[in-house]
Amino acid sequence: MSDPHTPEASAAPETSESFGSILSQFEKSHTTKTAEGSREGTVVSISADSVFLDIGYKTEGLLPLSEFQNDKEPPKRGDKLQVSIKGRDPEGYYLLTRSKAARPTDWAALEKAFNEKTPIIGTITGVVKGGLSVDVGVRAFMPASRSGTRDAAELEKLVEQEVRCRIIKLDTADEDVVVDRRIIAEEEEKIAKERRYSEVKEGDLISGTVRSLTDYGAFVDIGGVDALLHVGDISWSRINKPSDVLSEGQQIDGRVLKIDVDKRRISIGMKQLQPHPWDAVSGKYAVGQRVRGTVTRVTDFGAFVELEPGVEGLIHVSEMSWVKKVRRPADLVKPGDSVEAIVLGVNLSERKMSLGLKQALGDPWAGIDQKFPVGSVVEGPVVSLTKFGAFVQVSEGIEGMIHVSDISAEKRINHPQDVLRIGQAVKAQVLELDKEKRRLKLGIKQLVPTSIDEYVAEHKPGDTVSGRVIEVSGASARVELGEGIHASCRVAAQKQTPASSTQGSEGKADLASLSSMLQARWKSGATAETSKPQELQAGQIRSFRIAKLDPSAKKIEVELA
Repeated sequence: MSDPHTPEASAAPETSESFGSILSQFEKSHTTKTAEGSREGTVVSISADSVFLDIGYKTEGLLPLSEFQNDKEPPKRGDKLQVSIKGRDPEGYYLLTRSKAARPTDWAALEKAFNEKTPIIGTITGVVKGGLSVDVGVRAFMPASRSGTRDAAELEKLVEQEVRCRIIKLDTADEDVVVDRRIIAEEEEKIAKERRYSEVKEGDLISGTVRSLTDYGAFVDIGGVDALLHVGDISWSRINKPSDVLSEGQQIDGRVLKIDVDKRRISIGMKQLQPHPWDAVSGKYAVGQRVRGTVTRVTDFGAFVELEPGVEGLIHVSEMSWVKKVRRPADLVKPGDSVEAIVLGVNLSERKMSLGLKQALGDPWAGIDQKFPVGSVVEGPVVSLTKFGAFVQVSEGIEGMIHVSDISAEKRINHPQDVLRIGQAVKAQVLELDKEKRRLKLGIKQLVPTSIDEYVAEHKPGDTVSGRVIEVSGASARVELGEGIHASCRVAAQKQTPASSTQGSEGKADLASLSSMLQARWKSGATAETSKPQELQAGQIRSFRIAKLDPSAKKIEVELA
């Protein structure tokens, strides 16, 4: 039955067992000073290059003959030697080395080192279950988890190496010693970091190695401490991911940007080693200049466009479209889009540039007064409906509004959607045009023939017609030529007579006076030219001559015949 702490039992740490159970097993097996880490072997045979020893196991140990070259006498059968196990060869023999554990054991020194937590020097003599056997003047145990290694292969490489360690358990009665190598390395690393933090200053030029990459930047080892290289400080050009330009293990140069002593954080930048691109912008971009760039990011208030590495301009949401009010810039552009824009402003001191997307397309309202004069007829689809009217696109980038009161002359309409729908093509007349406010008022009912349209079509300037004076105001009068047909008449200044002599109390025509006038003319045969002109008064029925007809404006001007 083999010793449970020999390499036959295990050559690698078993993480499934707790440190406490491993240590307990080690303590139980530690009954003499010369366990497998440092044990006595008896020479049983000698070959041309090796010495075979009985070390108490079923399999013999193998010691290179070269280890005796400095001895006064060569080994011989029966010699007792102190040896340590460092592994096994392919044939199963234990590979041995002459142990250094023969040096004097000084428990007082070990106790002092334990109490004062000072480092000691030890030699790794072999791999045991759960860790390593270490010669520190006596045999000690180093748990694998405190060795500073990651796997069994690395444990094997430590055999025969001198290491610095600290005693974390010392039992002089049972002669049990447990040492820790990892704690020394951690303390030394901490000291090195503190020293590095005190050495580095903001503005220093440093070199480092990219240790890891994230979406927001890279962690760079700058000599024992990690510094953060933010993605925005890698290059003046906008970079989406650090992995697009950096790789782990890459050597880089940078500048220290900020040191947070309390949080132990160092920020560095690479782009700060290069001239700022805005330093060369002066005179390169002028207001009104047409430029092309790539959309780098889109926000709620606009889109940023990179014109060259490190030089960006902002297209504000209000400068994106002539056609409609853009609420979400992402509806028009996205990162990666190539766009043309017009430079609207350049601020060199703040390194800002404002751009216009809609200006590059041309202002559709330029020359609109010649294209769509008042009275002209336009046609287009209904693009939106509101409670107060409908919007019609009359050309690219130009919409006109039809108020609900201008949709129909036949009936009162409460809601535009009762008679119109989005996408419906309609014809309308331009009623008003405000170029500065970019407003175009249209009307549909104005294109439907009315009684005044028919009247205008049936008459011409110079025709004599009869009409009733509705109102006299100063040098003008309003005349009704028919139902719903009105005209304006210019009259010379006249002395107004009492209304009671020409009209009734309700403002109606004095039919008796009119009959007398017509009878007198019939008997005498008098004409309008020979009769004495009668003052123009409201309620009179008089003869008028058409002076002007305006079909588009639906206006009629007359004069006394």
